[in-house]
Amino acid sequence: MRRRHLLAVALVLVAALAGCSLPFLGHPEEPPGGDTIGWENGYWYDDPVDVTTSDGLNESEREAVTARTMARIERIRDREFTATVPVEVISRAEYRNRSRSNGSVGPGGNPWNDQVWESLLLVGESEGSDEAISDTRSDSVLGYYSSTRDRIVVVSESETPVVDRGTLAHELVHALQDQQFGLDGSPETQDTQLSHDGVIEGEANLVQNTYEQRCENRWSCISTPDDGGGGGGGGGGGNPGVFTVIVQPYVSGPAFVDSVYDEGGWDAVDALHEDYPASTEQVIHPERYPDERPVSVTVADRSNAEWDRFDRDPVGDTVGEASIFATMYHNGQTDADRYSYRSTPSEGWAGDRVVPYRDGSGGGGYVWESRWDTERDAREFAVAYRGALVEAHDARNPRAAVYVVPDGPFADAFRVVREGRTVRVVNGPTVDDLDGIHRSVG
Repeated sequence: MRRRHLLAVALVLVAALAGCSLPFLGHPEEPPGGDTIGWENGYWYDDPVDVTTSDGLNESEREAVTARTMARIERIRDREFTATVPVEVISRAEYRNRSRSNGSVGPGGNPWNDQVWESLLLVGESEGSDEAISDTRSDSVLGYYSSTRDRIVVVSESETPVVDRGTLAHELVHALQDQQFGLDGSPETQDTQLSHDGVIEGEANLVQNTYEQRCENRWSCISTPDDGGGGGGGGGGGNPGVFTVIVQPYVSGPAFVDSVYDEGGWDAVDALHEDYPASTEQVIHPERYPDERPVSVTVADRSNAEWDRFDRDPVGDTVGEASIFATMYHNGQTDADRYSYRSTPSEGWAGDRVVPYRDGSGGGGYVWESRWDTERDAREFAVAYRGALVEAHDARNPRAAVYVVPDGPFADAFRVVREGRTVRVVNGPTVDDLDGIHRSVG
């Protein structure tokens, strides 16, 4: 409905005098000259939508809510959508089925990545890493944006197609990021995947939080649905250690992006998409971005003829400070808050590399070399890792630097050695395999 300009001015003045906020009512039905920030598909950011949320949203209602939410994201983010974003709503059961059918858990698993997660003492030999990650995501994902299909999928906890306004806003930010900056490609290490996601998810969470604040005191918004007590969404099911790792960008990212925004506004946030943080250390400690970059760690191959590295490029992975924190938290080596991602054993990380190995009989092992800012930092990590083996996994210590976990998902032999600012963990099925995987010197 069109509003007279004088009426709009009067209402705004009354609102100002009353100390409250009303939406501006002077918009034309369509912006002159075509699309503009704050208007999408027939809806201004402060327009009402005629929908009923109690029985879910039908397709036309979903399109209306999506259009207005897109306009509101533009208003907050000061960036324009270049295309309409389709939104699909599915049940959690359907999401789990799709995850399985999409091959997220392959028939042979992922033995290379299994060794990486074993080194963190988070996923043992009784559970493959792909399976642990897939199951954890299936229990916690509320929605996702697919850059390959240019669409949003919202996971509903009820049988009716319910859309959570916060989830929709969050995923629409990802669509905007993709349209404006591109979200193709994947960083090559676990640490850089998490640090890049710290920007992507941090920005989306920051915008989502602003959206929710305006729903509280400025905008008329659809109600937030009740999941009916069924749970299952965002609760951290599956493997708790894996959950702590994969949720880190959502937890640490908003504070990191907020610190960048405070320094330079949205232009500075835009620049993050051209210069992502180089590590989770920079996301956890925003003051270290962009100057404190991780050191490059290489692991010499000292294996014998029975053990080989995987035919993979890169040959090893970098797990980083966030994943090391999860190791310490879930193996009882810190009493820090689970979502602080700051602990004495993980602080002072400078770089690392985990190189998996395999033998001809299907056995696995790894060499994990980490570098630390100071000898004290290296010592604290080494002491904590040994403590995790002994206290959380009942390892015995048959000789200096060698530990044996007798049973359970981490039943293996370990050699943990510190040399100055470097800590090296060698893992294999038996003590005799340790030198076969990485011959000791000295």
